[in-house]
Amino acid sequence: MDMKTETLHISDFDYDLPQNLIAQYPIAKRDESKLLVLHRKSGKIEHRIFKDITDYFCKGDVVVMNKTKVLPARIYGKKITGGNIEILMLDSERALVKPRKSVKAGTKIFIKDISGNLTDQFAEVVSLTDTYTGLKFSKDLKNILDLYGRIPLPPYIKRPAEVSDRERYQTVFATNDGSVAAPTAGLHFTEEVISGLKSSGVSIAEVLLHISWSTFAPVRTEIITEHKMGVEYYEIDKRSSDLINCANRVICVGTTSLRVVETVGREGTVMPDKGYTDMFIYPGYKFKITDGMITNFHLPKTTLFMLVCALAGRKNILKAYDEAKDKKYRFASYGDAMLII
Repeated sequence: MDMKTETLHISDFDYDLPQNLIAQYPIAKRDESKLLVLHRKSGKIEHRIFKDITDYFCKGDVVVMNKTKVLPARIYGKKITGGNIEILMLDSERALVKPRKSVKAGTKIFIKDISGNLTDQFAEVVSLTDTYTGLKFSKDLKNILDLYGRIPLPPYIKRPAEVSDRERYQTVFATNDGSVAAPTAGLHFTEEVISGLKSSGVSIAEVLLHISWSTFAPVRTEIITEHKMGVEYYEIDKRSSDLINCANRVICVGTTSLRVVETVGREGTVMPDKGYTDMFIYPGYKFKITDGMITNFHLPKTTLFMLVCALAGRKNILKAYDEAKDKKYRFASYGDAMLII
């Protein structure tokens, strides 16, 4: 990866974030969230509403959106012996189980419905590793999740998932099941905003990246370059590749879309592709494809925060975040939006 060699410490990406600014619920209307516009070359900052975002686009621009859909991957259950269990499905077989020490091979976990009542459906533990639990279900997993699963809200949202989260923690353009977290920059979009962009001559390029739980994994290394990203599946087709290659500007919706286009555009041209990426972008990275991005306000010391610092410059981002805090912007997944151009 094309990086400078400056040593970057985790403390370089720390800042003070009052806990009350971490949004616990979305606002009533998606496109009425606040929008901070950061002009990365000049450092100029503007404060708008998200529905105004079309003012910053022109004919020939391409907006890249991640069409992944969040699975209702969190299930609650109970062992025959009476202990309550929480299951977070990571894929068709592997799960994170809490409390971890209370299960062993052969343990049966009877699944609770959305109201908390036990059903006759169960998961059986078939394997154990240091981190993951292998499970086999009494019924097709998709049916189990559709019936009994809850949306897996991020750990910094300190409340149980509610029925409304099935809609609100999902973008309006989500089509492909596979994520355990939402591409949250996309949560602000409505059909009206998308129509407004298209009317302005802006094209929409769809990509796919299934977001894994590793998106919430903390950086535990003092030198950030020693951190290893989790591997995530991506796809980009010929239509989207062609649109991006012919774009006036490429504006990515969220860190996931950006990581897809930079993964497949390492040589400066985007090609159709599918595979797995563990791309970690931090200051010093030279962007090949991306001209700007729409994103949320990220927590300190996260890889997401490091990525936006790479695109706009750490000083610009810290200044913008200070203004956002002063103006009571809402942070994290259900928070407000930022446009970096």
